[in-house]
Amino acid sequence: MHELGLAAQVEMAARGEVSSRELVLASLERIEACAHLGAFRVVREAALKEADEADARLRDGERRALLGVPVAIKDDTDIAGETTPFAVQAEHAPAERDAEIVRKLRDAGAIIVGKTTTCEVGLWPFSESPGYGSARNPWNPAHTPGGSSGGSSAAVAAQMVPAAIGSDGAGSIRIPAAWTDLVGIKPQRGRVSGHPRTDPFYGITVWGPIARSVEDAALLLDAVTGSHPEDAYRLDPPITPFAAAARRDPGRLRVAVSFRTAFGVSGRLDPQIRRAVERIARRLTDLGHSVFPADPDYGLVGLGLIPRGTTGAADWIDGMTGARPEARTVTEARIGRVVGRRLLPLARRMDPALRHRAGKIFRYADVVLTPATAQLPLKVGAFDGANYRRTQSGVAAACPYGWPWNVLGWPGMSVPAGFSADGLPIGAQLLGPDSGEATLIALAAQLEALEGWADRHPPETAQ
Repeated sequence: MHELGLAAQVEMAARGEVSSRELVLASLERIEACAHLGAFRVVREAALKEADEADARLRDGERRALLGVPVAIKDDTDIAGETTPFAVQAEHAPAERDAEIVRKLRDAGAIIVGKTTTCEVGLWPFSESPGYGSARNPWNPAHTPGGSSGGSSAAVAAQMVPAAIGSDGAGSIRIPAAWTDLVGIKPQRGRVSGHPRTDPFYGITVWGPIARSVEDAALLLDAVTGSHPEDAYRLDPPITPFAAAARRDPGRLRVAVSFRTAFGVSGRLDPQIRRAVERIARRLTDLGHSVFPADPDYGLVGLGLIPRGTTGAADWIDGMTGARPEARTVTEARIGRVVGRRLLPLARRMDPALRHRAGKIFRYADVVLTPATAQLPLKVGAFDGANYRRTQSGVAAACPYGWPWNVLGWPGMSVPAGFSADGLPIGAQLLGPDSGEATLIALAAQLEALEGWADRHPPETAQ
């Protein structure tokens, strides 16, 4: 049962072909069998009881979008009765109430089986910390599944859950999806509420789905879509569900292929990744789309990221009692207190000009295709003991393609693009304009039908 996707589990539970208890038990058994991958920070003991309650609801004829199916959520999100350490050692009290996204998942009927491993306050494209261990890549456990939502991607890739929630402040959904052969969606800013954090990382962080198929990712995105009245950014609900977009023809689209990175953050693009993205570009041409080289004009987009990222890190650390973060997190938070908070007003004032400048590409393109990362999955422990400067420069070179879209606030997706010669996953990135999720989802679903990535699974990763 653990091999079933999210939509398949929902349908089978609704038809009475499988019980929620069976689905959740299969998930929990798989989590235990794959414990060496370190995907979960905590597994919820209440999950089986909640599954029994879901079964009673199903027997009474109740139907919900995700009723009775297991999912996982990243450990930066509050679940009532559980702590939210965000990988930082401190004196953590259990959350008193669910975050809005958890409330929505429960309302849809999902069973949250646990909280997944991340890095300290989500700063890096790996999911490792001194206090809470390391997540490993099911395709090769010597490598990271990415970050900072790497625990979520490892859990989905290893079939511990059919889908999971991650958060993305600089590529933290798209990077781990790319490095584990999955689909990851960073929605439009304001699409999914981060409440009780009303302005998470000052507008760069959003929550979204990681799944094996586009349909499953879209279904999960539908379940968590919606704003809270106190959110800094709010959007009207989409007219058509995203799951419907996964079933429609995208039409003939104009696709700009770009390998350029934003000014000041470059890095050598691995030739295998370039070839993989070029292959995807040819596949899109075969599907009838107009594909051509063109680059967004990013301008000084980095000035919109640094104040938000550093100040957001400072906020997290300052909000913890007895926080004992590692040295590089201390440095990031110190930069936020000293410089970031002063530059935040400037970063916000720059937003309209940055969007106008980068958005010019959508005058002649509907979608931008880029690599998801510049390098293949890093080794676990590659930055153990590294200071702030070495870590920051190393990860910026490895992952320069995702973060500009966080500053702009627009949607992006990571989709599988193949494998390296050593069998490590490679991802391509689809980037859209304001509220362009449906177009990205429709295009990705069309590509998936050709590529068949939803049926791929990593080799058994026996301990």
